[in-house]
Amino acid sequence: MITAIVLVNAAVDRIPEVAEAIAAIDEVSEVYSVTGEFDLIAMVRVRQHEDLADVIPGRINKIDGISSTETHVAFRTYSRHDLDAAFALGTG
Repeated sequence: MITAIVLVNAAVDRIPEVAEAIAAIDEVSEVYSVTGEFDLIAMVRVRQHEDLADVIPGRINKIDGISSTETHVAFRTYSRHDLDAAFALGTG
């Protein structure tokens, strides 16, 4: 599984609609409204790198109200939930 973090700038009056439109895309697992330089952060999960092209420039960037995006592809995922699950396999 490949994870991309998409930072989104949107028209201020369209942020809720943009967030909902992004969240409706199957490959998007979460959308966060945030403070700072960007308005939204979307977590995109796909099976292959090529799929990112379909999702990000192919669908997300075409949503009305988005002014720009910046994408970061994750090398590894470190999560407390994942670590707890891995250690739980050895107990019992």
